[in-house]
Amino acid sequence: MKTIIEPFRIKSVEPIKFTTKDERAKILEEAGYNPFLIKAEDVLIDLLTDSGTSAMSSYQWAGIMRGDESYAGAKSFYRFESAVKKITGDTFIIPTHQGRAAEKILFSILGGNGKYFAANTFFDTTRANIEFSGAEAFDLLNEIGKHPEQRAPFKGDMDVIALEAFIKKHGRENIPLVVLTVTNNSGGGQPVSMKNIKEVSSVCKKNNIPLFLDACRFAENAYFIKMREDGYKDKTVLEICKEMFSYADGSTMSAKKDALVNIGGWLSLNDEELALKCRNLLIVTEGFPTYGGLAGRDLEAIAQGLDEVVDEHYLQYRIRSTEYLGEKLLSNGIPIIEPPGGHAIYIDAKRFAPHIPPEQFPGQAITCEMYVEGGIRACEIGTIMFGKYDENGKTIPAMMELVRLAIPRRVYTQSHIDYVAEAVIEVYKKRNELNGYAFTYEAPILRHFTARFKKT
Repeated sequence: MKTIIEPFRIKSVEPIKFTTKDERAKILEEAGYNPFLIKAEDVLIDLLTDSGTSAMSSYQWAGIMRGDESYAGAKSFYRFESAVKKITGDTFIIPTHQGRAAEKILFSILGGNGKYFAANTFFDTTRANIEFSGAEAFDLLNEIGKHPEQRAPFKGDMDVIALEAFIKKHGRENIPLVVLTVTNNSGGGQPVSMKNIKEVSSVCKKNNIPLFLDACRFAENAYFIKMREDGYKDKTVLEICKEMFSYADGSTMSAKKDALVNIGGWLSLNDEELALKCRNLLIVTEGFPTYGGLAGRDLEAIAQGLDEVVDEHYLQYRIRSTEYLGEKLLSNGIPIIEPPGGHAIYIDAKRFAPHIPPEQFPGQAITCEMYVEGGIRACEIGTIMFGKYDENGKTIPAMMELVRLAIPRRVYTQSHIDYVAEAVIEVYKKRNELNGYAFTYEAPILRHFTARFKKT
């Protein structure tokens, strides 16, 4: 059959609150033109993030009831540990309440002044935790990944030549870790090839530098490898996942993505000495090593979610749903990162609203208008999120100006996605009328979460 259906039935529903355009314009103004500050009940379709927004399965909800809430040594931890080891093959599994907690622990230990970290592209919290430690973070994305309009099967790959030059420049002794983000979130949800993972691993091993996967969307990445890379079409997604992790020395994970849960994460390692340091810090910041800031019921839900996420019927539906939205926008001339990624569609704000300069945040202009037009909440991934200032206070723009439409897992139907496409098309028709924005408040770190704006 040509039609790809949702591989599930709907068992419970949540009502959506409808608002008018005039009401939404007022709500947005009161929120300082920052979608993060809008109450969720005032959002019609929420594409702000795919993190922690999944609809859990009946088996996961059953696991919630099975959760063992013992403080130490709970049965639920051992089910969680077994499920993570099945995929990663790593020796030491440390639960955390979400991905950034794993990052905080890892980079607090490995970071510090005079240290340098490289990735294909760091996402916001990863970069923030590195820079908070005093270290520096560098993105070494391959060249084609920097061009939204160009198509290639693996635009999330790291530039291996640039990595070798990076190591030579900064010295292997000053580089505690290299990271591959799979899929590459800031780069448009684009996958990383197995070939690239192998090559990066080889360079790291040659220089005795550990390689970690930022594994939030590992299953989506594995499915892209199965679909696009020679030699993998007959392998199962689980087999591909195991091979991906086999080339790394550990991983950080936000289980709120590809473990299909609303909270949770982990830090997995093979280095016993580093694992001991991480567990000691975990006890101070998160909790005992067999719960790590999570209830037993959450550990149960993660373990079940890890079984469900490698199901190929689910992944086919997941990737195709995102592609469907991308095709709708492209057919109406709307510029996006091509080809569509796994978890989100990324509108290219530079081409969508070329009259708005980066220092006036074209992505924010589109995001705000999408909310007013259709009650859709999205996220700017551009100069607000990744821009910096030079020594004279002048804005250093981000590499790309994007608007991310992140699609929660198993939450919205095709008619919801059709509605999203219709609203974006309406905004595009009046794109020349969009105005820029300026800060009225910005925090010193991760400013996009709490910033407030005014129209310019």
